[in-house]
Amino acid sequence: MSDTPELDLSHKENWGSKIGVVLAVAGSAVGLGNFLRFPGQAVNNGGGAFMIPYMITFLVVGIPVAWCEWTMGRLGGRYGQNSAPGIMFALWRRAPAKAVGAMALLIPVVIYMFYVLLEAWCLDYCLEFMRGGFAELYATAKGNAPPDATEAQVIVGATDNHFNTNCGLNAHGALFEGSRMLWLVLVCFLVNFVIIYRGVTRGIESFCKVAMPALLLCAVIILIRVLTLPGITAGLGFMWNPQWETLRDPQVWVAASGQIFFSLSVGFGLILCYSSYLRRDDDVVLTSLSASSTNEFCEVILGGMIVVPAAFLFLGAANAKGTTFGLGFITIPAIMNFMPGGSFFGAMWFGLLFLAAVTSSLSMLQPAIAFLEDGFGLRRRASVALLGLITACGALPIMYFSKDALALDHSDLWCNLLMIVAATSQALIFGWIIGAERGLAEANRGADFQLPKFIAFVIRYVTPTFLLLILAGWSYMNLPDYLDGMNPEKMGSAALRGAYTQAIQTHFAEEGLEQAAIEEKVAELLGSEDEQIDLAGMPEWVRGADDQAAQDREVAVKDANIARSVLIAIIVFLILLYALSDIACRNRIGRVIKQVEDTGGGWEGR
Repeated sequence: MSDTPELDLSHKENWGSKIGVVLAVAGSAVGLGNFLRFPGQAVNNGGGAFMIPYMITFLVVGIPVAWCEWTMGRLGGRYGQNSAPGIMFALWRRAPAKAVGAMALLIPVVIYMFYVLLEAWCLDYCLEFMRGGFAELYATAKGNAPPDATEAQVIVGATDNHFNTNCGLNAHGALFEGSRMLWLVLVCFLVNFVIIYRGVTRGIESFCKVAMPALLLCAVIILIRVLTLPGITAGLGFMWNPQWETLRDPQVWVAASGQIFFSLSVGFGLILCYSSYLRRDDDVVLTSLSASSTNEFCEVILGGMIVVPAAFLFLGAANAKGTTFGLGFITIPAIMNFMPGGSFFGAMWFGLLFLAAVTSSLSMLQPAIAFLEDGFGLRRRASVALLGLITACGALPIMYFSKDALALDHSDLWCNLLMIVAATSQALIFGWIIGAERGLAEANRGADFQLPKFIAFVIRYVTPTFLLLILAGWSYMNLPDYLDGMNPEKMGSAALRGAYTQAIQTHFAEEGLEQAAIEEKVAELLGSEDEQIDLAGMPEWVRGADDQAAQDREVAVKDANIARSVLIAIIVFLILLYALSDIACRNRIGRVIKQVEDTGGGWEGR
């Protein structure tokens, strides 16, 4: 008796409407990066000039890779596959296809493990603004402020301290010490898994049809309020006045490319999964452009015209430039102290961010759910429960090792690297294994407008080359520091030197020496950074810092080992996912693909 599973594609889940899939895919892309990461990247990398490399990357990489993923996903759906390993294996029956599929499974699952914590932060801030908690914080900070401090300094200092304390960035394990953040994370878990349990149409699509319009409405209301603030044109000028000389800086091009790349969610495996639920002749060309355009509207128009201009207006240039976390959870709450109706708009803003985070995190869960169902025949309840257990086990250590967002930061870094590798691999598979011309013909099936032939040249040559340049530039800029951060010996030595340097600087500053002379004394006593510190020859007053130096070294070594453990865990998880993908492709997925082909389905869709 044959053990080949009976495949009934008439019961295969599909999107209910074109607007539903557009909003769902746009929701997967529209997240915290649009409203927080993009403004910081733009203002720190040339303002208006930043948009030149940004748009070039959008046209050369973002849209072509999105078309590739939409086309491959829809095609994989004709083979009865909704997961990245199944889709890639259906298109290319080789081991590298399973490896790309495993990467496209790992990336969204690991990102979800820390993204759910960011969701909880947004929900917490929304509730705090609603109940007036930040108004109380501002009043207390002003009452305890030193007489020579400006109001902006006092408020930013208060929101900075609140963020580090409330979100566990001051110490490892802080979130587990009676913090309500644990309960909010649990709420976010429940929200995500209840929606994902309902499936693609009744769950994801239904939620995004409500959440995305609500998100956009909130953002437009806040934008109108910001644009009607007296003097806001100065803030818009600060944000968007082009600094043309920055275009000569390679770092600006890498930053712009990275922002487009991560913003559109290409390489995540999300689009592969979502597009697999399309019907055989559903449009992928215009649908892809619609979803990408919605994302760009949220990022450039809404994200780019709210945060930084308002920060410049109320807090000055120094506080208008910052990191994602700095702008999002320090600068924005501080802005609300000065903005009329700040508590209302603060609650609306963080409610908006919470909705954006949920629409993104849902898309991170569906690829793994699809893999468990397609690859191993699990029913929805079992696959949701198993994935909930896996992601909870991964989220707990990220939450525990929260000092300076250490585990979160390193998890994000390696996912970003794998994302570029996965997207490059997908572009190469589409352009060279499938064949760009053949793939383009498939993309044009049912398209509302036909892609021109030159797109095949772009996908085969231009896009992979640009992606490889992004990979090289991004790795050059980011990897060395992170690799050093995983070296216990190097980090321990740096911590020792830092403690003794502080003691020496304090000693000679009290004696009235100039900064240049103090630096000479530091070099004289400690030697170069490559040399071992000779403690035996140190003056007694320097040795007074021994206890602090030993403590700093212990902390640095521990943090380096945590960072190393994150990388090891991700590697082990990737190997495990590859093994599971291999098992599934050799068995259930492989049999289903063969059955589809035997019954006249597959690539040609007969």
